[in-house]
Amino acid sequence: MKQKQQPLPPIKTIALVAHDGKKQALVDWCQRHKSVLEVHNLYGTGTTGLRIEKETGLGVTKLLSGPMGGDQQLGAKIAEHHIHMLIFFWDPLSSQPHDPDVKALLRLAAVWNIPVACNEATADMLLASTYMQSIMPRSLPDYDNYLADRSLDNE
Repeated sequence: MKQKQQPLPPIKTIALVAHDGKKQALVDWCQRHKSVLEVHNLYGTGTTGLRIEKETGLGVTKLLSGPMGGDQQLGAKIAEHHIHMLIFFWDPLSSQPHDPDVKALLRLAAVWNIPVACNEATADMLLASTYMQSIMPRSLPDYDNYLADRSLDNE
């Protein structure tokens, strides 16, 4: 598939997700980085978003909990180019009943070429990037061109 350029804006929309065993770690991370995060738009899955909002004072648009469809809601927002970054503190040592949803979420983040952090160290590096407050160049699949080419094939 052909690629196109679509930069990420200086004000990012950031998805915040954490498995149960990592929720407090994500809340603590958000508290430490509150001054950076409060400039951006935040989305969170169910309980994670509620805890971040309650314990840090950051505004978070809350979706359903992950197992109830929140991961899929975030995936749809990534595919629609509404989410620019994914911070997902996942617990690699615990089995997750909604693991297929998690894999689908991470796959969509890779397809649409958005920055993803799955642990605290990588999340710290993303926030320290000069691109956090500036336009970030990126390429992504040119799906509109793909559809146009496919319609020509059917004529």
